[in-house]
Amino acid sequence: MENIKPGQYVEVTYDLYVGEANEQELMEQATKENPLRFVFGHDQMLPAFEKNLNGLQPGDKFDFVILCNDAYGEYDKDHVLELDKQMFEINGVFDKEVIYEGNVVPMMDANGNRLNGSVLQVKENTVVMDFNHPLAGEDLHFIGEVCVVREAAPEDLRPSCGGGCGGCGGCGGSDCNEGNCGGGCN
Repeated sequence: MENIKPGQYVEVTYDLYVGEANEQELMEQATKENPLRFVFGHDQMLPAFEKNLNGLQPGDKFDFVILCNDAYGEYDKDHVLELDKQMFEINGVFDKEVIYEGNVVPMMDANGNRLNGSVLQVKENTVVMDFNHPLAGEDLHFIGEVCVVREAAPEDLRPSCGGGCGGCGGCGGSDCNEGNCGGGCN
């Protein structure tokens, strides 16, 4: 049997819980039908996630917590911004099909970095956006099992945007933070 090490293709199932130890909420699941798939050591996952899986074999179970500072960091109020509503106009008309409370919108900062913003509130002249990761400020409790470990094939090395909270912190794709807390790509 193969052990998880850099360059190995890995599939795991897990339940991800967040919240206080006595009141944890199930945030996400990777099931046998839809496991988290990644190549170990290729910067696709949180370093702390990989550290906890290093050396495991198929059939091994895991149960670990990644503290928020080793995951997506503390929630930062400075990442909540009021943006001019005109930024969201198309041909002079506000885009209410995309910009509404609760929607996650792919955006780009002045340096060309892609980031997702969650619309908190639409006001008369501004839109309040939260650019924190959806799991910022949360400790991540993973309980799961290693399903597959094998040498990575060339097709495994192609970027994808698969789900999974062991993820790298989110990608620009719209599916990456909707039901998946940031796995897959950058």
